Amino acid sequence: MKLQVTQENLSRALQTVGRVANTRGTLPILANVLLKTVNNRLSIAATNLDIAITNLIGSKVAEEGSITVPAKLMSEFVSSLPSGVIDLELHEQKLHIVTPQYQSVINGTAAEEFPVMPAVKNGKEWSIDANKLKKALQQVVLAASSDEARPVLTGVYIHTHEGVLNIAATDSYRLAEKSIKKSQDTISLLVPASAMADLLRITSDSEGDVRVTHDDQQVLFQVGGAELVTRLIEGNYPDYRKLIPQSFNTTARVKRSELLNITKVSSLFARESAGSITINVDSQEQKISIRSIASQLGENTATAEGKITGDGNITLNSRYLADGIQAINSEEITLCFNGKLDPCVLRDPTNSDYTHLIMPLKS
Repeated sequence: MKLQVTQENLSRALQTVGRVANTRGTLPILANVLLKTVNNRLSIAATNLDIAITNLIGSKVAEEGSITVPAKLMSEFVSSLPSGVIDLELHEQKLHIVTPQYQSVINGTAAEEFPVMPAVKNGKEWSIDANKLKKALQQVVLAASSDEARPVLTGVYIHTHEGVLNIAATDSYRLAEKSIKKSQDTISLLVPASAMADLLRITSDSEGDVRVTHDDQQVLFQVGGAELVTRLIEGNYPDYRKLIPQSFNTTARVKRSELLNITKVSSLFARESAGSITINVDSQEQKISIRSIASQLGENTATAEGKITGDGNITLNSRYLADGIQAINSEEITLCFNGKLDPCVLRDPTNSDYTHLIMPLKS
């Protein structure tokens, strides 16, 4: 193998794929990235056997070939090099990396020992705007569970409902749902949230469409020169729509920045009580207030003015509330609930395509 690539392209590709390289696995080869020439381009790939990412970058190939090298070392080394052209040449499982200022050798492992990268063939295909998918994942992935005791909740549910493509996640304490676009297809995919976090990083600088191909076991996302393949989670996702109230007795429409600020200030006094804060909505004074108590440190009440309908109070986890507020990018936010034992819902008052629900704490 002998080729030339630019430092910028190689570094970006190594950072993209290297995140899934598994340094703590039982197979040492999984800590490596696979470098392989493909049609006058360089393919960089990594896998942890559940998720696989491949990135193709432009290169000037003089000799074909392939090798695997340690992902962490290769990524950190290339990112430290100055911008410009890098020469890569393989001699007997040793990758020689040469620039005008550096001459380095990284010991590799034969590409034949690397697991076969998964492929989705004859699957169902559709596409989605990369920017829309990126925004949806930013708003939804945070609500997925990390508790492997309930594998279904560690996934992001991509599905159609009444002719609309939706992306949803819940850990049973909070729920986030984003409606993306109208769709005539019937789609139901339960994708690991970790894979969706990787996909979010891949789509961060991308324009155009993300192409999606899936069968009953795997899904492939293609965007630009990058591909991500992941196993689907088996099981039925809970019917979360039953949790979302259709009407509310108490509604507060407030400036997003003010609600976020009083939530963050209140959270400082809520650390002792596992983040518990009590929200009080007063229609007579047209104010929303958040109270938090730390028996050893003191207490705090913070208020913000808004357009208030109905009265009531509810106790929430301050971190969940702050996450929900930050997920909504608008000038104002509506905070709605029916009683202190019912869910609290956050929405953009000018756009109904995103719902963020938080279950109450016992006060």
